[in-house]
Amino acid sequence: MMPGLRPFRHHLLDLRQYVRDIPDFPKPGILFRDITPLLRDPAGWHEVIQRLVAVCDRWQPDLIVGIESRGFIVGTALATQLGKGFVPVRKPGKLPGEVIGIDYTLEYGSDRLEIHADALSDHPKVLLVDDLLATGGTASASAELVTKAGGELVGCGFVIELADLAGRAKLPEGVPVESLIIYG
Repeated sequence: MMPGLRPFRHHLLDLRQYVRDIPDFPKPGILFRDITPLLRDPAGWHEVIQRLVAVCDRWQPDLIVGIESRGFIVGTALATQLGKGFVPVRKPGKLPGEVIGIDYTLEYGSDRLEIHADALSDHPKVLLVDDLLATGGTASASAELVTKAGGELVGCGFVIELADLAGRAKLPEGVPVESLIIYG
C-alpha cells in the first residue's frame, strides 16, 4: 500500500468527486471532463488503479497497452501495480525504430496511430486502457492496431465513458469493456 493511504473497501469512494467539468473546452459546446484533480489526489488515484487491478484479475492480460497520452498515465500506473509490461500506442513519428500503423477516420478528418512492430510479436493477451472513451474512434483504431501487431485483445478499460457518444459500439464485438465512471 502507498505510504500515507488508509485501507478502504473497494468501490466505496465516489470517483466523480475528483472529476472537474470544464465547459466550452476545447471549443464552445463541449463539456470537458478533467481528471487532473483525480490524478492529484492519492486516495482517488489509488482507487482508480485498484479498480483496474480488479478488472485485470478477471481478464488476465499479459501486457497493458495505453493510448497517447493520458492512457500512458493510466497504463503505466496499472502495469507497475500488476508487475506487467506497458506498451504505448502513439501518434505518428513519435516512436523510434520500426512501427506498425493504422490510419483511421475522425469526425472531421483522419489520423494515424502507431505501435512498435515487435511490441506484441509473442501474441500476448492485452488490456487496452485510456482515460476517456468518447466517440470511440481512437479506441477502436487502437484495438485494431493491437490485433494487427499480434496481440490478443482481452478487454478495454477506461476511467471515464461518455455513454451518450456511443463509443462503446465502435469497439470490437465480444471484447469486454469496463469504465469506472459513466456519464450518460
